[in-house]
Amino acid sequence: MVARKSLKGDHCPSARALDVIGDWWSLMIVRDAFDGMTRFSEFQKSLGIARNILAERLRTLVEHGILAAVPATQGGTRQEYRLTAMGKDLFPVMVALRQFGERHLFAPQEPRSRLIDRADGQPVRLDITAQDGRAVGPDDTVIVKVPEAE
Repeated sequence: MVARKSLKGDHCPSARALDVIGDWWSLMIVRDAFDGMTRFSEFQKSLGIARNILAERLRTLVEHGILAAVPATQGGTRQEYRLTAMGKDLFPVMVALRQFGERHLFAPQEPRSRLIDRADGQPVRLDITAQDGRAVGPDDTVIVKVPEAE
């Protein structure tokens, strides 16, 4: 197996984020955590992932501060995994992935899960705006890169 290159020191914020959560199992665990799952057995049942892979992904998410391992509410030796403030900051990422999937990977009337606002039952939508509130897209933005060291 080829060793994975660390992006920890990359100047690109996207690269650094992907170094922590770029594995699809990790994103699926985060998705399930947003859906209220907290127990190892819940994640394992939902994802059908091998126990050793799940344990490793959970350990990595805890080490990077995305999830916190806390004692189970029922007591005993078991623990639960809860999203931290850092983990909750992934909400727009998860909504963006969902919107991409809805827009491009489902037939118009194909059944799918829906993300709705608890308060009014309306669908949730993510919009990208500039600081002044204008809607912006990829043609309206540019990445300012860190100059190469000479």
